[in-house]
Amino acid sequence: MNQMLKAISITDNVKDWLENSQQPKILHIFDEVCNLINEKKEILSIVNKEIGNGPFNLVIEEQVLFSKHIDVDSKISIEDNQLRIGDLAISFAYTQDWNPMPKWEVLKKNKNEIINRLSLLQMDIENESILQFSNLLSNAIIKTDIPIIKNISSKLAGLGIGLTPAGDDFLMGAMHAAWMIHSESDAKKITEEIANIATPLTTSLSGAWLRSAAKGEAGELWHEFFDALIKDDNVYLPMSKILSVGETSGSDALTGFFSVINEYSSSFS
Repeated sequence: MNQMLKAISITDNVKDWLENSQQPKILHIFDEVCNLINEKKEILSIVNKEIGNGPFNLVIEEQVLFSKHIDVDSKISIEDNQLRIGDLAISFAYTQDWNPMPKWEVLKKNKNEIINRLSLLQMDIENESILQFSNLLSNAIIKTDIPIIKNISSKLAGLGIGLTPAGDDFLMGAMHAAWMIHSESDAKKITEEIANIATPLTTSLSGAWLRSAAKGEAGELWHEFFDALIKDDNVYLPMSKILSVGETSGSDALTGFFSVINEYSSSFS
């Protein structure tokens, strides 16, 4: 008997995935997340609402243990505003749209004040493998030095272990910083080059996050962090939420962000 679930939040990326996927497969199964991948290697993450919104997340209202209901051989079908996986039937007929784009224009407009505030915070790079490349990458991003960016990205891509290796998380954070300090055209140029170089060298899930970052997209916790910067609110709570993601994923991403921001601050001080 199918268990009926209700999706409450969706992005345009997810809508496109649901409309255009012909042969989706299960990529990962965890208690609170199930990742699917289609024939174009695009990811859809079905997540409990505690995980929250993301560029390719379909957020469901009910608490469910995916690992209890789904295995790697579970059949997948998409029809009549329903996504069926094993004995789960997820309705996405009445979802709320969520926009994964942070308020980049507002952040750019106030970037000098924001960067002055951020320069008072420190994120030390503890991973020696990343440390050897961090200054070169950050400086190249500030100068829009594409050859150096491509070279360093190829060395950081896939560096580390896990579904999103540390080098990729660092790159993603650096890409978010690029979107904040540069014009839209320069940010696109920089981040698309990073994603194009790094995606083939890393995991499918990590590649999906890098492609999203190249479009200027970010997860909900980053939106909370950026909104706190815009409103001049306390940033420690949203930062702590990012830091709690994964074993080191959140901290590696924040380190990448601060590496670029601090280099930018030093260059123009």
